[in-house]
Amino acid sequence: MQATIKNFLRLESAGGIVLMAAAALALIAANSGAAGLYAYFIDTPVEVRVGGLQIAKPLFLWVNDGLMAIFFFLIGLELKREFLEGELSRPANVSLPVIGAVGGIAVPVAIYVYINKGDAAALSGWAIPAATDIAFALGILALLGTRVPVSLKVFLVSLAIFDDLGAIIIIAIFYSADVSTTALVVAAVCLTILATMNRRNVMSISSYVLVGVVMWTAVLKSGVHATLAGVALAAFIPMRDPENAGHSPLRELEHDLHQVVAFGVLPLFAFVNAGIDLGGVGIDSLLHPVPLGIAAGLFVGKQLGIFLLCFAAIKLGVARLPDGANWGSLYGVSILCGVGFTMSLFVGSLAFENTGLDQNMVFDERLGIILGSLLSGGMGYLVLRLSLPKSRE
Repeated sequence: MQATIKNFLRLESAGGIVLMAAAALALIAANSGAAGLYAYFIDTPVEVRVGGLQIAKPLFLWVNDGLMAIFFFLIGLELKREFLEGELSRPANVSLPVIGAVGGIAVPVAIYVYINKGDAAALSGWAIPAATDIAFALGILALLGTRVPVSLKVFLVSLAIFDDLGAIIIIAIFYSADVSTTALVVAAVCLTILATMNRRNVMSISSYVLVGVVMWTAVLKSGVHATLAGVALAAFIPMRDPENAGHSPLRELEHDLHQVVAFGVLPLFAFVNAGIDLGGVGIDSLLHPVPLGIAAGLFVGKQLGIFLLCFAAIKLGVARLPDGANWGSLYGVSILCGVGFTMSLFVGSLAFENTGLDQNMVFDERLGIILGSLLSGGMGYLVLRLSLPKSRE
């Protein structure tokens, strides 16, 4: 079990490094002679037609609406496994990351709303600084090697899982467009079929995926964001095979998808979303309310919300400090949670890019995310380097 956790963490860390490289490559492409080619690539039209059913989107939206559904599917699998058999199945391990996640969502949102009050269009992005990028955060944490106690990594992963759960709820409630009743009925029928398959102990993953693809198409056409179909599908993947105690369809699928998501889906998402033209960016750009609100929410709001609520919970006896961790290392991880890259960009695309609002806000949103994430990653690493023991070997 411990070897499995270590392999998982190692894979996520490697994925974080690839993610960083993809984001850097996008910035280079958008600020070089390849800018035109980069824009042509992300705007390439892709169309799928089956009879009267047509889905036509630029490549950028196929990645955000299609491939990211796989990412959310993996999140759903991780959530189910953790609550049934993992660290989150033990009540003692749940309280601190839950409390931290609440603070890590509420305070950044409050900061963003305060800075952008009075601007209705800008307020559409209120949820952008609420997210944590687990791949990036673990990638930075991995740079400290064996000095980091396993309990601190578990705390970070658990907090990010609850953070993602909060983001999923926010997307479902606040970032859905005009709803199509017919499409939702089709999605509901798919959910009924999936529930029936699960009750009858159907172990064929391909059968679940086939129904899931139909459900994804229906949700896409419904006005509810299509990536939520991935989370819904994950809830019905069987955890155990009643005829083979050693076989877990969910664990096998989760293992198979990790490499696809860590080294394929997320780097491609970062590449098509992180490319912004930095030419002409000055202090005025950084102090515009949208990027300032996002950067302040990620860098200031995350660390204050997570650390202060966790500190209060521990002092009140509601939770306990992770084994082998100290206040400095807990604070360092709290800062590190301000790296909101992937999920923040995704929420930003729902807030501004898919709604037809001012395209300047798309630039501002990405600028704020990159700035806030860089500050959080850099300071979080330095605080952890200073607060952790010199060696744990």
